[in-house]
Amino acid sequence: MTQTGTAAGVFTALPDPGTATGLDDLIERLRLLKVWAGNPSNGSITDRVNAAWERAGRPPGDRVARNTVTDCFRTDRRRPNTELVTAIVRALHPDEGYVTQWRQALRVVTGRAEAAAQVRVQDRLPDDLAGFTGRSDETATMLTSLTRPGAGPCAVVGMAGIGKTRLAIHLGHRLLRERAADRVLFVNLRGFHPDPAQPPADPAAVLDGFLRLLGVSGQMVPHGLRARSAAYRERLAGTRTLIVLDNAADAEQIRPLLPASADCPVLITSRRDLGGPPDGDRLRLAPFATTDAVALLTAAAPGIAAGDDPQAAARIARRCGHLPLALGLVAAHLRDRPDWTLTDHADRLDRRHHDRRLDAGVHLALDVSYHHLPADLRRLLRLAALHPGQDFDAYAAAALAGTGLDAAEAGLHDLSAHHLLQQTTHGRFTLHDLVRAYASLRADDEEPPARRHQSLTRLFDYYLAVAADAMDRLHPHEAHRRPEVPRPATPVPPLTDEATAHDWLSTERPTLVTAASADRPVHTVRLAAVLFRYLIGGHLADTLTVHEHALRAARHLGDDAAEAQALTGIGVTHLRQGRPGAAVEHLEQALDLHRRAGDRAGEVFALNCLGENEARAGRHDSAEQRLLSALVLSRRLRSRTDEANVLDSLGFLMVAWGRPAAADARYRQALVAFRAIGDRDGEACAHTGLGGIALATGLTAEALAHYEAARRTAADVGDRYRLALAHEGLGRAHHELGRPAGARHHYRQALHLCTELGLPDADRIRSRAGAGGGHPTTTVRIEPV
Repeated sequence: MTQTGTAAGVFTALPDPGTATGLDDLIERLRLLKVWAGNPSNGSITDRVNAAWERAGRPPGDRVARNTVTDCFRTDRRRPNTELVTAIVRALHPDEGYVTQWRQALRVVTGRAEAAAQVRVQDRLPDDLAGFTGRSDETATMLTSLTRPGAGPCAVVGMAGIGKTRLAIHLGHRLLRERAADRVLFVNLRGFHPDPAQPPADPAAVLDGFLRLLGVSGQMVPHGLRARSAAYRERLAGTRTLIVLDNAADAEQIRPLLPASADCPVLITSRRDLGGPPDGDRLRLAPFATTDAVALLTAAAPGIAAGDDPQAAARIARRCGHLPLALGLVAAHLRDRPDWTLTDHADRLDRRHHDRRLDAGVHLALDVSYHHLPADLRRLLRLAALHPGQDFDAYAAAALAGTGLDAAEAGLHDLSAHHLLQQTTHGRFTLHDLVRAYASLRADDEEPPARRHQSLTRLFDYYLAVAADAMDRLHPHEAHRRPEVPRPATPVPPLTDEATAHDWLSTERPTLVTAASADRPVHTVRLAAVLFRYLIGGHLADTLTVHEHALRAARHLGDDAAEAQALTGIGVTHLRQGRPGAAVEHLEQALDLHRRAGDRAGEVFALNCLGENEARAGRHDSAEQRLLSALVLSRRLRSRTDEANVLDSLGFLMVAWGRPAAADARYRQALVAFRAIGDRDGEACAHTGLGGIALATGLTAEALAHYEAARRTAADVGDRYRLALAHEGLGRAHHELGRPAGARHHYRQALHLCTELGLPDADRIRSRAGAGGGHPTTTVRIEPV
């Protein structure tokens, strides 16, 4: 902490933001800073922030409300408003060095929050271990606990490698076979991942995935942890769903994931004694007894002679620490050396015992398994530990290793057979935390930095190329806005249509967002430019994250064109989230850089966004000047895509200017252009505009048809942003037709989408949805970029 001469009579040290362990901890330090500064009221802080922004030349529309400032001091937020928090810090202590410390701390903790939000959930259990051995008493105890009337959550706790997950999976399969549960929700909560870039999963993100698996459409998933937990418990009521929460970090992480109904058995695994379930429902798993350990070895590798030492199997078990993970690894080695006796294996373990870096048994077993592998599999394991995501497929493995697809698939399955990889779902693999730690050490020792760099370059080349291929399938009309990406040297999956392209992006999105944060500036700026349209259609937090990384990368490279693209992406995201001041600041910078770089298409895009923002602010003459300049330039470039978007924005301007006939003409021109180039997002946007004009001029049935066309199209292409606008319009149309139930339904759909995406006007729609479906006085309408 920084010492200071005087304070508010409470303490004399400035809170240090740099030591915050997470977002809530940082907000606690913000509260302390407020106390340090004399504990001014939130109204006073609001006045200071607004006065500072006014002095900086920001427009009146950027003025912040007292409630918004108050929200910054709440500790249950998933992503802070970093610009406003920084302004609050400056208002409380206007020392630029100290403000810079806060800005850096906000980058760090929001980065952790972004990583925590990337999690994969499943509606099936991983495969049970063939020939599951031992743990008969523990299995019986847990089955009794899980199936008794009124059972609470049951936890299996113990050290790493002791077999918690395998036992939980085995118990889950038993419960399904015995019809004690009808369906499954399974998640690896990443409580103790060795990679700091893979923090414990955010329970709100887990609930988002669980709700979707339970049949809740994406637009209906509530915003916020409490609301999601309540919806999840409501959805589970009356079902017999087995919930497996694997690798939990602590009780706080799992509490929101527990159902209200005792009919849903819950099985938790953790290295910690969670302290949540009662003692009778907590199993502290111990290492195997010697008899069980020997039985596992015998069952896994039958027919191997004992040799000179009749106690050789027990000696092997002892060297493995009686840990199932280590025993499974050694068993694979036994099977592959049938000409060796158990005594030979035990002697070899004794010789290697002195050279270990992990816990004795685990390191020894991993060492034995690793050195037994052929060179190509050892290399594949080392490189797999470099992968930045939670799991990966054979294409990613082929890119890392620089091999063909068949070799990568065979290698992954061989490593899985040796218990060094786990198959999470069909075709996707992950590493146990201990295996990843071991393999990372081997990579550091055996892979020269240059070769590690080459492997990761191939991997990022692969992800960039397939992402570009997917975007070409989904948005071919915008290819001119994306960088040309060469085909990688390694195999790529066949993306034959929109569905396979969208599925690939959805599956790999967590890895792609993580990849953007890697120290690969060229890849980062290209990845941001490629993914912009996909992310902006329904993943606004990810859009901001990726483009903020791209902005830093572009500035590091000194690439004006890439910096302009990143600023444009950030600006458009701010527009959609209702922050026009921040949006204009970024877009004006982008416009200047686009012009300096000679990027005319980028100039059109920035002018279009700025023009519509001017229209929303009521500055119609300025908006028209910007948009007509963009229209002329788009026609000079012969870009039908840009022309269509500008025509759509001109339609919005005419509506704002009170010229419905001119607006209708512009929207119809835009619709024709969008159809000609196959831009279905654009079609949805034009239909929404035409629906608004029809509604305003009393043509309610026509409005309903336009809004329904927008809804269908947006749903087909997976654009949740456009879908929100369409549902809001349908709510208004149904109200005008005297259909309050239909109006409420569509307003609620719009509300869920607006809240989930962080769009403005959610409070207004919420009030209409709960007030009999009355339509709002203004329409949700955001830039048609």
